[in-house]
Amino acid sequence: MMTRKILIIEDDTSFGTMLQNWFTKNGFEVVLTSRIEQTKKEISKKSFDLILADLRLPDGDSIMLLEWIREQKKMIPVIVMTGYAEIQSAVSAMKLGAFDYLQKPVNPSVLKQKIEQAFRNEPAIEQPTSRENTNQIKTVTGKSHIAGEMDKQIKTVAPTLMTVLIFGESGTGKEYAARRIHELSKRHDMPFIAVDCGSLSRELAPSELFGHLKGSFTSAISDKKGVFEQADGGTIFLDEIGNLPYEVQIQLLRALQERKIRPVGSAKDIAVNVRIIAATNKDLTQSVIAGAFREDLYHRINEISITVPPLRERKADIEIFAMFFLNEVNEELEKDVRLISEEALRILTEHHWSGNLRELRNVIRRAALFAKTNEITPADLPMLNMLTTKPEDDQNSPLRPDNEREQIESILEKARGNKTLAAKLLKIDRKTLYNKLHRYSIKI
Repeated sequence: MMTRKILIIEDDTSFGTMLQNWFTKNGFEVVLTSRIEQTKKEISKKSFDLILADLRLPDGDSIMLLEWIREQKKMIPVIVMTGYAEIQSAVSAMKLGAFDYLQKPVNPSVLKQKIEQAFRNEPAIEQPTSRENTNQIKTVTGKSHIAGEMDKQIKTVAPTLMTVLIFGESGTGKEYAARRIHELSKRHDMPFIAVDCGSLSRELAPSELFGHLKGSFTSAISDKKGVFEQADGGTIFLDEIGNLPYEVQIQLLRALQERKIRPVGSAKDIAVNVRIIAATNKDLTQSVIAGAFREDLYHRINEISITVPPLRERKADIEIFAMFFLNEVNEELEKDVRLISEEALRILTEHHWSGNLRELRNVIRRAALFAKTNEITPADLPMLNMLTTKPEDDQNSPLRPDNEREQIESILEKARGNKTLAAKLLKIDRKTLYNKLHRYSIKI
């Protein structure tokens, strides 16, 4: 059997290396690039079975690359990787010919599924925004007092049929809380499907949520079951519901009130039995006042509310979550990093964690990837060591015009090529950093 060839385009060095290792261990031949021009040269001289491309790159974005691939008449499936806030750009990329998109941080099981679909040339529109439950997904609870109080609420509401609205900052683990409610409910053996409301456009939402019949619109090449029908008997998690387009809110309210849906192109309603858990990092009462969110829908989804606290308010839970993520990455990357040293744990505990659990997960994954022994030490946490240094240190000072290039090169070296971290340390945004890299012809 011929070895499949994968081209990865990722400017975050550690993340790109992690992907490269994963593909290599799974029997693929891999080429890793970080810029569009470099990528064009690779595509011109080699044939690839699949391209996995970061949406934002130092010399452009994946949309520019897609346009070039189309001009060259290359028939290579492209999967675009994107952050949570850039889903609409990823959808735009799909309209230009991308096979599918993948949210960061990358879930290996989802990545594997999308790769298999690409090789079978299945239509990627089938499930662009939902994340179906699998038995492999586990939840973990903390030991802090605030975590204990939240778990009591979850255990109280889980056996009921009440609709739950979960509040919390981005990255706090609202989906983990929703999954725990589902696991402790009478529906635990039925589907749990999570939906990213931010990517539900007014045009695609009815098909995604309620399904469609073949021929009901131009790209409807077959019948499709929507999320409500797929989750019948189970739970639907509407993530970041505050981002749902106003027109879609009206359709959702009808489905919740009548417990019926009507697929696009059908003249018949379908009865559905689903429990709704919604989540938001917005103040929905302010959205209601501003006219951006329907008041009747707000009261319909807010039968009971649970707040997931930020990680900085539950320091006692950091070790538990760090070990949970460490076990996760060991299994995924076939690593054997089993310990976190006391000093490394102190650094983890003292960090502010503005990105909450999502940030902690990424830090542990990178530390485990580069760890030279079976224990994570402070040497494996350079990004946190730098972020916790005192303000008067040079690396946390504003850029000085007299040696700007030297400062940028120094910080990039300490950040191991991670431009997001380097920009944070330099107190500039990522776009500004890219402009300066171009100005000074700094190559990584």
